[in-house]
Amino acid sequence: MNCVQHFFNAAETYPNHTAIIAEDRSISYAALKREVVATARYFESKGIRAGDRVLVFVPMSVDLYRIVLALFSMGATAVFLDEWVSKKRMELCCEIAQCRGFIGVTKAHFLRLVSKELRAIPIRLKIKHAFNADEGFTLFEPDQQTAALITFTTGSTGTPKAANRTHAFLMAQFEAIRKKIDPKPTDVVLPALPIVLFINLGVGSTSVIYRYKSTKLHTIQPTMVFDLMNKHRVNQVISSPSFIHALANYALSENESVPSLQTIYTGGAPVFPSEAKCYAAAFPNAKIEVIYGSTEAEPIAAVPVDELISASTAEKGLLVGFPDPSAEVKIIPFRDEVIELAENQTLDTCGVHEIGEIIVAGKHVLSSYLNNPEALRRAKIWENEKMYHRTGDSGYLDDEGRLYLVGRSSQVFEINGEMIYPFLVENSLREVDGILRGTIVKQGEQVVIIAELKSATRQEEVRSQLLEKFDFPFTFIVAKIPLDKRHHGKIDQEALLNRLEA
Repeated sequence: MNCVQHFFNAAETYPNHTAIIAEDRSISYAALKREVVATARYFESKGIRAGDRVLVFVPMSVDLYRIVLALFSMGATAVFLDEWVSKKRMELCCEIAQCRGFIGVTKAHFLRLVSKELRAIPIRLKIKHAFNADEGFTLFEPDQQTAALITFTTGSTGTPKAANRTHAFLMAQFEAIRKKIDPKPTDVVLPALPIVLFINLGVGSTSVIYRYKSTKLHTIQPTMVFDLMNKHRVNQVISSPSFIHALANYALSENESVPSLQTIYTGGAPVFPSEAKCYAAAFPNAKIEVIYGSTEAEPIAAVPVDELISASTAEKGLLVGFPDPSAEVKIIPFRDEVIELAENQTLDTCGVHEIGEIIVAGKHVLSSYLNNPEALRRAKIWENEKMYHRTGDSGYLDDEGRLYLVGRSSQVFEINGEMIYPFLVENSLREVDGILRGTIVKQGEQVVIIAELKSATRQEEVRSQLLEKFDFPFTFIVAKIPLDKRHHGKIDQEALLNRLEA
């Protein structure tokens, strides 16, 4: 069984349930199923066949899920690019993906005027078309190892990594996340993470879409979100930390609440104890959990916010909780090289509380990248028949088996024989009164602490606190710190270093 089969089953079981509410439109499961079939018929009429890749430039909406489910139902592959990707990066991704079809909003079609790679895609598809859903449609049953979905990693340099999400991988991820969030047909969910909405569609839940640009957090209008949640009696929110943080700040400042809200899940960026305290204060009656994972493995671990608040300190690292039952987590010594094991050779692993690189295995762990064998060699380790994904994160397991993060392995450096983990410093900087966020980098032999202040007038006060806090020589710079473009929650070290070198 695959994701679209789960949706078709839900549509048969709960035909009158509302599947999606988006802006001024809502659609039932039965109606969405009819539109999915009609869309698949339309794609077939335009020449799309099983195995073809179709580039999809459509925002989160009823149309998006109608289109992707239609592609899945006929055995075609949906290809996604992030909305903030540069023209050069977009064209490189198109070269890798070799799409046969293109479908997008009007703005996306304008891109074709300036991109020969987009113009080279032979089949152009319309979002709106005449629906003619007849009976007798047969779902395509693809091989489980064929690609259902291709997405690209967020890096801005080098060859893009195209995550090859097979039907087997999507189903394993579907099951792992479903067991974690436990969606029910009676749930009304606000999911700002697109993959979660697919899971909702597989069980009969109602999904309420609030569209905003993750790269422009100021476009979030908390008043509208709260009105939406109260209007539809939303009982679950699943979103990025930046989105939850915006809602929590609004709830506290305006004394707003959502009486129906029972659970909140967040992931995609670190959640520090100070943020967790804000979430807990804003939504005291909701169960709130932070999920740790990555593009290649989701989920890896999870932690309730009350445990995060009580267990994490700047010195210990950031608690991300017990590994998920679907994930086998190991910590291995740092090695900045491809790791290839001989037959019957086993991995060296770190002891309890010993920091190393986090690796993970499981059915829901991505096993391939499209047309990028070098990325595969660097990111995967084969221990006999078992494949581990190298997360690139550094951390450790405590004596209870809980996982802690201390940052990206590539950002670790040494000062006078002491290993410095920037993530620990970032956590520590958040505890300094007057600092919004900050980090530490090494440029040549110079250590630089960069901080974004809550108020520019507090620079000398903050400097004095830092001199008391750190016992190694450093240069202090006050600057606006760039955040990652996907979730706007992690410090973008690459962009920051580029600014410092400019």
